[in-house]
Amino acid sequence: MQTTITRGDRVVTIGGDLPFVIIGERINPTGKKRLTEALAQRRMDVVIEEAKRQIDAGAHVLDVNVCIAGDRKEPDLMTLTVQTLLGAVDLPLCIDSPNWRSVKAGLEAYHGHGRPLVNSVTGEQDRIDNVLPLVKEHDASTLGMLVDDDGIPDIPEGRLAIAEKIVNAAEAIGVSRDRIVIDCVCLTLGADDQAARVTLETIRLVRETLGVNVVLGASNVSFGLPNRRLLNISFLAMAMYAGMTCGIIDPTIPEVRRTVLAADALLGKDAFSERYIEACRAEEAAVAASAGAGR
Repeated sequence: MQTTITRGDRVVTIGGDLPFVIIGERINPTGKKRLTEALAQRRMDVVIEEAKRQIDAGAHVLDVNVCIAGDRKEPDLMTLTVQTLLGAVDLPLCIDSPNWRSVKAGLEAYHGHGRPLVNSVTGEQDRIDNVLPLVKEHDASTLGMLVDDDGIPDIPEGRLAIAEKIVNAAEAIGVSRDRIVIDCVCLTLGADDQAARVTLETIRLVRETLGVNVVLGASNVSFGLPNRRLLNISFLAMAMYAGMTCGIIDPTIPEVRRTVLAADALLGKDAFSERYIEACRAEEAAVAASAGAGR
């Protein structure tokens, strides 16, 4: 099954037999003081900078989250940010907010520019009631996050049941399942030593049972633990093998980008390892050029 996200003539396709799709996570103020201050002041220079850094690092889609605690005009800020990015870069966007009114504002700003991705519908009834109709109205694709009114189940079968609820609710209003990418939810190992195993098994179940594409915010697994980067890239490769087809990740971290390229090659999603070889040669050339400039 393939899921498409578009921006004008640019089409990003997510699918099990296709190369992994990187959804750049960095336009999100959480933990980013400079970006938070810029958004609060409605300064878009930092947003554009973050967007271009991710594009240069290989992002295929840009997640856009402008949620700042205490900001009551988030929908207006979402409109401004989406409009700014539409004028500055040419990648498809993922409209990301827990506030459905901000999702609505972002979709309206994107209207006429293609098919965006929404982050996200959940199994919570208010999100199903408020967000799914927006997805249909704007012909968007959407993430379906496996949390409901009772929280996040701690067993794979419980999470699969929420995935089925989301897919059924979407299809009932005319949103086909090829437009749904399921977020199997990654919790931190610091709180539950079985968190990664449960997520990996959920990925397998969702792919086998529903056939839909799967996404994760993979860096959550390491929260609160030392050497987070090692855990993140190890889990990323394992999740790709389990069936994750796209990820909300930071492509500006070299190890993350390298892991995606290596895993795609190992999983037979990079014909004759061409993209992997090209990337390695580009890195070698950059190192050599840097060394030469330093002489």
